[in-house]
Amino acid sequence: MARRKAKSKPAFEVFNVVYMDGSLSSNRRVSSKFLDDRFGEDPIDLARRAIEEQDHAIAVKSGVAKAKIKSITRPKQIRLK
Repeated sequence: MARRKAKSKPAFEVFNVVYMDGSLSSNRRVSSKFLDDRFGEDPIDLARRAIEEQDHAIAVKSGVAKAKIKSITRPKQIRLK
């Protein structure tokens, strides 16, 4: 009999981010490894920290700061038949 491959966990999880100035950033990717090390913390809070770090790194390189994060949500999953 052939062995089945174990289902692998996705490398990234995506989040939609709304900033205080009203701008929206869709499908921001956060490493699943970062979200696995939560020790009881909410994954949304961990994603917020990771996205803030990404925004800071981008701001340092570009010289343009991003607005503060207002909310973070997971996008709705669409099932294909």
